[in-house]
Amino acid sequence: MNLQSDDFELFGVERRFAQDRAQLDARWKELQRQAHPDRFASEGAAAQRVAMQWSVRINEAYQRLKEPLTRAAYLCELGGAPVGAEDNTAMPTQFLMQQMEWREALDDARSAQQIDALGLVVKNAERNALEQCAALLDESHDYPAAAQQVRALMFLARFARSVEQRADQLGQ
Repeated sequence: MNLQSDDFELFGVERRFAQDRAQLDARWKELQRQAHPDRFASEGAAAQRVAMQWSVRINEAYQRLKEPLTRAAYLCELGGAPVGAEDNTAMPTQFLMQQMEWREALDDARSAQQIDALGLVVKNAERNALEQCAALLDESHDYPAAAQQVRALMFLARFARSVEQRADQLGQ
C-alpha cells in the first residue's frame, strides 16, 4: 500500500466509473483489517499512528468510490477536468430551463400525487444522467463533458432532497 496511490490503485480496482459495490465493500473490509491500529499495538505508538493514517485514508477512498456521484467527480479530477462546482455553474440552456420547470412544479405541488410524480421524474433524470456520465467516463473518456454531467447530478441530488422535504411537509 502506498499513501500516494489514487483510490482505485489503493483498492486494486480498475480506474473506471462502473464498479462492483460488493467488491468495493469486501476490499474495504480487507484493507481495514490490514491497517487496523490494534494490529500494531506491539510495535509502538508511531506504528499505531501510521496505521491510523492508513485507516483514515482507506475510509476516505471507500467513501469516494462507493458513491457514484463522488466517484464520477473523482474520475473527472483524475482525468484533468475537475468539476469545480463552487465556481463553475455553466450548464446547457436546456438543462437550466428544465431546472426552472421542476422548481416551479415543486412550488405549485399541493398533493402527494404531484410530489410523487415529480420525485419519479427526478429519479428518472438521475438515472439517465448517471448512464450518460458512465458512458462519458468509461467509453469516450470525455472528462470535461462528464464534469458537466456531474454538476447536473449534483443539482438533481439537491432537488431530490427538496422534493423529499416537500413530501415531509405534506405529511407523507
